[in-house]
Amino acid sequence: MWLKLFFLLLYFIVLFMLARVFEAVVWCESGMFASQLVDPVTLSYKKLKTILECRGLGYSGLAEKKDVSELVEKSGELTQGELYSAIKKEKEQTEAGDASTTHFSGEMHFYELVEDTKDGIWLVQVIAQDREALLSHSNWGKMVQKVSQFGIRTGTFNCSNDYRSCIKRGWQRSTLIMSVPQTSASKGKVMLKEYNGRRIETEHIFRWMTSHVAHRIKTLRHSEQLVEEWRSDPAHPVKMFLFARLSQPPAFFSSLSVKFTGRIEFIFVDVRHWDNYSSLSEIDVSQSPAYILKMPEGIYRYGNSTGEFLSLAAMDTFLRSVQPEVNDMFVLSLVLINLLAWMDLFITQGATVKRFVVLIRTLGTYNSILLVSWLPVLALLQMPYLDTLYSYSLKLLRYADTTTLASLVRADWTFYSSHPALFLSTYLAHGLLVDYFEKKRRCGIRSQEDSTTNLEWLASLWDWYTSYLLHPIASLQDPSDHSDWEDDPNFLFQRLAFPDLWLRPLVNMDYINALPTWRFRAVGQDSEGGVCSCQCVCAVAASSFCCHHGNRIPPSADRALMDGCLTLEGVANHQQSDWSVWPCDMLQCSECVVCLENFGSEELLMGLPCGHAFHQQCIVVWLAAGRHCCPVCRWPSYKKKHLFTPEII
Repeated sequence: MWLKLFFLLLYFIVLFMLARVFEAVVWCESGMFASQLVDPVTLSYKKLKTILECRGLGYSGLAEKKDVSELVEKSGELTQGELYSAIKKEKEQTEAGDASTTHFSGEMHFYELVEDTKDGIWLVQVIAQDREALLSHSNWGKMVQKVSQFGIRTGTFNCSNDYRSCIKRGWQRSTLIMSVPQTSASKGKVMLKEYNGRRIETEHIFRWMTSHVAHRIKTLRHSEQLVEEWRSDPAHPVKMFLFARLSQPPAFFSSLSVKFTGRIEFIFVDVRHWDNYSSLSEIDVSQSPAYILKMPEGIYRYGNSTGEFLSLAAMDTFLRSVQPEVNDMFVLSLVLINLLAWMDLFITQGATVKRFVVLIRTLGTYNSILLVSWLPVLALLQMPYLDTLYSYSLKLLRYADTTTLASLVRADWTFYSSHPALFLSTYLAHGLLVDYFEKKRRCGIRSQEDSTTNLEWLASLWDWYTSYLLHPIASLQDPSDHSDWEDDPNFLFQRLAFPDLWLRPLVNMDYINALPTWRFRAVGQDSEGGVCSCQCVCAVAASSFCCHHGNRIPPSADRALMDGCLTLEGVANHQQSDWSVWPCDMLQCSECVVCLENFGSEELLMGLPCGHAFHQQCIVVWLAAGRHCCPVCRWPSYKKKHLFTPEII
C-alpha cells in the first residue's frame, strides 16, 4: 500500500515537472508564456470572434475590427493561454460535428430532466405536430455547439410523441423553450421561457438566452448598493464580483452562477455610469474589468495567476477548488483511488494473467472500501454539530487554494484533462519504469512464481482453488478427518454442495516463515539398493488397510501404520543420518516425496506441523502454489498437530 502511494506521488511530481518543461520549450521556441498578455488589436478579426464566442459575448452588429477588439478588452484581459485554448476548442468542435442532444419521449421524460433536476440551463426545440421545426437541422446543430460550451444542455420535444402534453402547455406552434432556475437557492424554482423573436438567427437566439440568464445575477449600478453588498454576509460568505463596462455579464459568468447556486453568490457591477469612484478605491478596485472573489479571509483577484483564463472551464476549476461540494470531493477521491489501484498492474511481478487478476481484485477491494468509507462521512456531514468543523475545513482549503502553487496545479489539471492521450501515455510510461525497477529490486530474491508462464500460473491458480474447494479448513473440522476425497468421488459432490465453501477466509502465507528448518547431516554412505523411505512404505501399507468400498482407515489402524513406518525408517536410516540435528517433533525419513530424491548432506530441510520433512525449496513451491496441506497426509500446513513420537528400535 505504501509502495503504491509512493509511486503515485512520484507520478504526480513527474507530471508537474513535465508541465514546466513544456512551458520552457514553448518559451524557447516562441519567447512567450501562457500567462503573457496579448493585445487584441494585433489579432485578426476571426481570432477576436473566437475569443468572444468562448467568453459568451454577442458581437452581431459589430462590423469593424476596432469595435470587436474593444469588446474583448471590456470583458477582460486576454492571455496567450486563453487564445490557444479558444482556438483549440473551436477546432475540436469543427472536427467533432454536431454535439449530442436529448430527444424527449414524452411529458414525464421532459419533467424529470428539465423541471425536476433544477441544476442547469436547458434549451429545448419544440416541434409542433405535422409542422416543421423552427430551426433547420444545420442551424440547430450550430446552436447546440454554441450553447454546449457554456454547460447549457439541449433537447428536442416532438409533439407527435405526446400531443396532449403540448396542448396542455400551449405549444401550438414550433418554438424554442428555455428553462432557468430563478432563485439563488439550491434546487430552486424553474421557469420556462418561450422565444417570441421574429429573427431566428443563431446570434439573436443566443443573445435572448444570455439576457434571461443574466437576470438571475444581482446587478449593481450605484455605489450605495456596492457598499451594502460588500459587507460580510453569513448567509453568503463567498461572493464573486465582476466589475466591467458592459451592459450584461459574459455568458460564461452567468452560466457559472447557475452551477454554483447555493455555494457562491455572483454579482455584476456595471461601472459604465458609476457615480462615485472613491467607493471602488476603498475596496482596492483600481481598474475594470476585474474579477474579484470576496471571502471571509480576504479578496482574491482572478486572472493574475497561471491558468486563470476567462472561460467556463478555467473559472469552474478555480471555484470548485475554493468552494467544493461533497460530490466534487467524492469524484476526486474516486479518481485517486483508481489510479492507486492500477499501480498494482506494474508492481505485481509474474505472468500477465496474474497481473490482471491481482488488478481486478485490487480495483474491487479499493472501490468497495471507498464507497463504504463515504457512508459515515455523509452521515456526519448532516449533523449540525459539525458545521463549525466544516467551516474551518473550508477556510483552510481556501487559504491553500489561493496560493501560487495551487494555481499551477489547477493549470496542470486543465492542461492534462484537455490532453487525455498525453496523460494516459505518461501514466503507462511511469508504470513501465516502475515495473522495470521492481524487477531489478527483486532480482536477488526473485521467487519461482515470478518466472512462471501464463499457463503455469493459471494451473497453480486452479490448484489453489481446488485446494480450498476440496480440502476443508482444519479448524472447522474434526482433526481425525483427513479429507480422503481422492478415494471416494462422492466426496467431491458433497463438498460442492456444502454452502460454506465460498465463504472461506484466505490463508495468510506468513506462516511459512515460521516453519522449522535445519540442515541434513549424513554420518555414513548409503548402500546400493537402499531401503525405500518411510513415505513409500507407508503408501504401500496404506493400500492394504483400505476396503474395496473406499472407506477410510480406522484410527487404530492408522496409528499402527504410523508406528510401523517409523520402525522401518529407523532401521533403514539410523546408521546413515545424524538424527540429533532433527527437531524432536519431526518424523525421521531420508527422501523428499515432492521431488522423489534422497536428502543430501548439508541440504536445507523444512518440516510441517504434521511431522513430515521435505526439501525446503520443494515444500515452499508446493505451499506457495496454494496447496496448504501436507503432500503425504493432507494435514493443513498452518495448523498445529500433537504428534505421537514412538521410540526408534
